[in-house]
Amino acid sequence: METKKALPILFLVMFLVMVGFGIIIPVLPFYAEKIGASPTELGLLMAVYSLMQLIFAPMWGRISDRIGRKPVIMIGIAGLALSFFLMAISNQLWMLFAARIIGGFLSSANMPTTMAYVADITTPEDRGKGMGIIGAAVGLGFIFGPAIGGIFSESSLTTPFYLAGASSLITFFLVMFLLKESLSKESRHQAVTKKRSMWKAFTGPASILFILQLFISLSLSGLEATFAYYAAEKANIGTKQLGYIFMIMGLAGAFVQGGLVGKMTKKYGEGNVIQVGIIISAIGFGLILLVNNFTTAAIFLTIFGIGNGVIRPSVSALLTKTSTAGHGSATGLLSSFDSLGRIVGPPLGGWLFSIGSGLPYISGAILSAVAFILYRVYSQRAKRVQTA
Repeated sequence: METKKALPILFLVMFLVMVGFGIIIPVLPFYAEKIGASPTELGLLMAVYSLMQLIFAPMWGRISDRIGRKPVIMIGIAGLALSFFLMAISNQLWMLFAARIIGGFLSSANMPTTMAYVADITTPEDRGKGMGIIGAAVGLGFIFGPAIGGIFSESSLTTPFYLAGASSLITFFLVMFLLKESLSKESRHQAVTKKRSMWKAFTGPASILFILQLFISLSLSGLEATFAYYAAEKANIGTKQLGYIFMIMGLAGAFVQGGLVGKMTKKYGEGNVIQVGIIISAIGFGLILLVNNFTTAAIFLTIFGIGNGVIRPSVSALLTKTSTAGHGSATGLLSSFDSLGRIVGPPLGGWLFSIGSGLPYISGAILSAVAFILYRVYSQRAKRVQTA
């Protein structure tokens, strides 16, 4: 399948997936509370989804290497639709948990398989551009989804769940009718006999990239979990203004991912883009400590968002180019580390915030510095492997 035809379809698919996912974000806390969830149970409800992604994303990535990308993407999207409809009809807490567990288990197929699809259809030179386009779709979906969910929740708390389910169903049929399989039969056959090389790939220099992604995800989720409290304390910023700030940050990140990542990785290489992204993120974390009004909050968070936004697509591109395992196996494990960061980050960020309001951002800058050092170590090891 031609890249020119496939990438816009993949962009639309991931945008709609994330819109559906985003629709329920502002509603779920109130919906769970209405059913009788305590704050701790609400936290578990959020965490269980990421936990399922952590456990099962590598499995789906490997399966997509063996049976093809299209069926696995369809399973992921169908699982998402099913979970939304199950949430809509939930009237007891266990039903809500069951829906989240089913949704997390099946939808963990989406991101790694889509990334693997991009790796299948792009040349190594254009890999960063493809990954950036998917990153932009995810970012834009997260901007529009919560806004739609917030609007429709005013009529009924169940409406957003039905809407998210319907959006996922439409996406399922889009994939069924418009997306062609990207993985050849020969590649699928090779994946079956590649178990040993996969283990070798993940114990080599590439393993450092997974840890790097974990630290980036950890610092980002820590910021997302605490910034609302920090902005209220430092600059008296309310929820509406906060929504605008995250929207500006998201749009800037999506613009950079969709338009600049490809050009930058093609010209300077993924490694240099990752390093620049980490430096800009670290500067963003430092600047957040100086927030004192809406304007500074929007500018400083956007600087952080731009830096953070270029890292994941570049890491994905580099990993699929250098890993000797199948693309699905590589992107599946990367998604798993990403999920681990999202599970650990919010409680860690909250704990640091309770000690000192600036600590989540100081620790974010430190984690960025560690990630930078990790990349340098990866770079040296990769060179040694190439010359050996």
